[in-house]
Amino acid sequence: MTAPLRLGLAGLGTVGIGVVKIVQRHAGLITARTGRPVTITAVSARDRTKNRDADLSAYAWEDDPVALARRDDVDVLIEVMGGHDGPARAATEAAIAAGKDVVTANKALLAHHGQELAEAAEAAGAVIRFEAAVAGGIPVIKALTEGLAGNEIRRVMGVMNGTCNYILTRMQAAGLPYATVFEEARQLGYLEADPNLDVGGIDAGHKLSLLAAIAFGTRVSFDKVELEGIGNVSIEDINLADEMGYHIKLLGVAQMSGRGLEQRMTPCLVPAESPLGQLQGGTNMVVLEGDSVGQIVLRGPGAGEGPTASAVMADVIDLARGLRISTFGQPAATLAQPVAARSATPAPYYIRATLLDKPGALAKIATCLGEAGISIDQMRQLNKPGEKDDLAVVLIVTHKAAPADIAHALDQFGATGVMLGAPVAIRIEAV
Repeated sequence: MTAPLRLGLAGLGTVGIGVVKIVQRHAGLITARTGRPVTITAVSARDRTKNRDADLSAYAWEDDPVALARRDDVDVLIEVMGGHDGPARAATEAAIAAGKDVVTANKALLAHHGQELAEAAEAAGAVIRFEAAVAGGIPVIKALTEGLAGNEIRRVMGVMNGTCNYILTRMQAAGLPYATVFEEARQLGYLEADPNLDVGGIDAGHKLSLLAAIAFGTRVSFDKVELEGIGNVSIEDINLADEMGYHIKLLGVAQMSGRGLEQRMTPCLVPAESPLGQLQGGTNMVVLEGDSVGQIVLRGPGAGEGPTASAVMADVIDLARGLRISTFGQPAATLAQPVAARSATPAPYYIRATLLDKPGALAKIATCLGEAGISIDQMRQLNKPGEKDDLAVVLIVTHKAAPADIAHALDQFGATGVMLGAPVAIRIEAV
C-alpha cells in the first residue's frame, strides 16, 4: 500500500476537532477511497490543557504552528486557526517554504494574501486548497475549478454568510427588530468576536472575492468589493418587502462586464418564491451561471463543525488521490489584474424615506428622482393620518434605474430641506 498522507493540524477549535473526528471515524473509508491511509501525526493550538471533545493522545503536540508546519513527519498542513496575519499566515508560509501542501478554511488569509501565497506555492511545487473557506459544506470551489471548468462563467451570486441570513429570516418570522435579533445571535454564539465581520458583510465579501478570482481568472481583489452590511435594514423594511412579494438577503454578486469586474455584497430584495428568497436560517446558497451549463444552484450548511470539516477533508482526500490544481484554478502568473468597476446594471430600487409632513415635500423628492432620470413605479405614504403628524414615512419603488442615478438622486434628497435622517435604498435583484 502507498505510504500514508500525514497531516499536521493547526487549530483545535470547532473545525479542527471536526477534522480529527472524521479522520478517526472514517479511517477505513478514506483509505478505500484514496488507496492510502490518511493520518494525523501532530497538532497545534494555543492551549494544550483545554478539554476538547476528541482523543488527541496519539498525536505529537507543537505549541508553535510554524514548528508544526516544518516537521519532517507532516506532508500537509491543515490551517484552521483563522486570521489574515499572525500565526495563520506564518504557518502557511512556513509550510509552503518547506514544499508542503496546505489545506485551509481561512478566507480572510486568502482574500488578503491569496496571490502571493499562490505564487509561492507554485514556485515550491506545493498546492493550496480552500474548499472550506467558502460556504461551509457546499463544494462550490470544486464546482468552479473542476465541474464547470469548460464554461465561461457569466455570473456568481449567493448568500454566503449564515449569520446575516439567520438575522434577516428571524426578524421576518418573529417580527422582531434588528437590535433584538442581533443580541440573540450573539447569545447563541453565531457572531464573530468582531461582529462587523458578519453583519458588515466583510466575511461574505472575502468569500465573494475568492469565487470571483476563480470564476473570472483574476487576482483576488477583496479591496474592490462594494460592501454594505445589514445594520440599516429595519423590521419595517422586511415587512414592506414581504407585502410586495420579496425577502431581503445580504446578496453577493460578481460578474465581468465591458467596464471591468463588478463585485458587490449588499442587501437586496429577491423574489420570495425564488430559491434565494426561500433560504432560511444559517443556510448558504451559491448560484453559478455558465455559458454552456446555464444556471447551477448549490445549497447547504454554511458553517459548523461537521460541514466545514467535511470540506477540509474533501481537499485532503483530493491530495491523497494525487489531484493537484492551481490555487485559483489556473497558474497564478496567468491571473489578470482586474479592472474594478462599480455595478452599472439597471434594476428597480426600494426606497424608504422619512420626510417633514408639509406641503410639497413629496413633490420635491419626486423631482429629485425625475431629474436623475428615474421613473417611479409606485409611491405611498406609510404612516396613517393622525399618526406622527409632523412627519411622513414614504415608500417609493422605482422602475429600472442605474445605480449611479439612484446614488445621485439620494444625494439630492438631502438638499431638499424635507428629509429627516438618511433614506434607505435597497436594490431589487432579478435572480
